[in-house]
Amino acid sequence: MMTEHSSRGSDLPPGVIFQNPDHRLPGAGPTDQGLVEAQLRSALAQSEALLRQKDEVIQRQELLKRESDHRFLNDLQMIISLLSLQSRASTNPEAAAQLAVAANRVSMIARIHHRLHSYDGVQAVEFRKFLEDFGRDFSAMLSSDERPERVLVEGIEINLPAAAAIPLGFIVSELIANAAKYGNGRIAIRLQSDPAYGYALSVSNDGPALPEGFDPAASKGLGMKIIQSFARQIDGELKIGRGDDGQGARFTVLFSGMAAAAAPQQPVTAMSASSRSH
Repeated sequence: MMTEHSSRGSDLPPGVIFQNPDHRLPGAGPTDQGLVEAQLRSALAQSEALLRQKDEVIQRQELLKRESDHRFLNDLQMIISLLSLQSRASTNPEAAAQLAVAANRVSMIARIHHRLHSYDGVQAVEFRKFLEDFGRDFSAMLSSDERPERVLVEGIEINLPAAAAIPLGFIVSELIANAAKYGNGRIAIRLQSDPAYGYALSVSNDGPALPEGFDPAASKGLGMKIIQSFARQIDGELKIGRGDDGQGARFTVLFSGMAAAAAPQQPVTAMSASSRSH
């Protein structure tokens, strides 16, 4: 005799006597699988379209950057030509000499700008050599008969990725300009190992010392803001102190050894960047 089991107290609907324990929900049929595949293909096509758009934007930005640099250098060359022309046309020897000096300085600005951007796309930079070339350009730009400037470079040679070398180049550019503005005579660039961070890059001058308690973070000058911005870009730290003899000012950027693949680090003696030839 068959006994009817009540569905009361269970999840079975009324009137169901037995539940098949092997019952399973039906799987996705061929139609459902095709729909999923179509959705995946559509999502993939959208992602590829977005990537192509991103690549096009990057290429346009690179093109605009190159065009901007090209126009900037052309404008500098025009200024140099006008200053040189005016210098030759001047009947006042003193004015002619000043115009010629101005033309030379604008020419050096163009060379420094070109040097900073000539490493775009380069994987690694021999950084001490970069500093020597950089210092030589600045020595020529800053020197005059009344005030000869020497930019000395000393320290070790390291290979830096361009992503670290270019920001450091901008930092050095600002620090040299600052040292020339407030100091006098010798400007020293030193690149050396640092036990805590990895490496230390410093620029110092023979001018007056900075006031006690000088805080670069509180400085309103654009140059100091640029320096701090580039230091943060490479996860570096800016330190300020005095020169070796207690005189002048020394600005040091500490940056991680993870940013540099060290070349053979033989010490080199201090040398005048202005005394080396290209």
